[in-house]
Amino acid sequence: MNAQKKSEYILLFRGTDWHKGLSPEEIQEVVKQMYAWLDRLTAEGKAKAGKPLFPEGKIVSQKKGRSIADGPFAESKEAIGGFFLLEVGSLDEAAEIAKDFPGLNYGASVEVRPVAPECPMALGLDGQTVAHPARAIA
Repeated sequence: MNAQKKSEYILLFRGTDWHKGLSPEEIQEVVKQMYAWLDRLTAEGKAKAGKPLFPEGKIVSQKKGRSIADGPFAESKEAIGGFFLLEVGSLDEAAEIAKDFPGLNYGASVEVRPVAPECPMALGLDGQTVAHPARAIA
């Protein structure tokens, strides 16, 4: 049997205000649909992990010296509300899975990104991986 090689992809769910204008019953129904979607992907062996994110947090940047600001902003259409880690055969397959996300019907969007096995910046100019001190110990 010739099994297709699988890779990891992350789905980033954007739009934390998808529920605006829905009744509590409608919100409950959409959340049930989201759980059913995740349960199906998990049963199929495609979803490896996933979690919602709280709307509060901190943003650390180098602006005006090293600083910490409140954020992300919960009302933002671009705020990330959660993520799933998939293990599937291709970016196209991951995007097709994302097209079934129930929140799309309510203004949410899904960013689909391949997960790199290592930081691409860790590759030297010769294409070899830069030595990592922790790996030298092993």
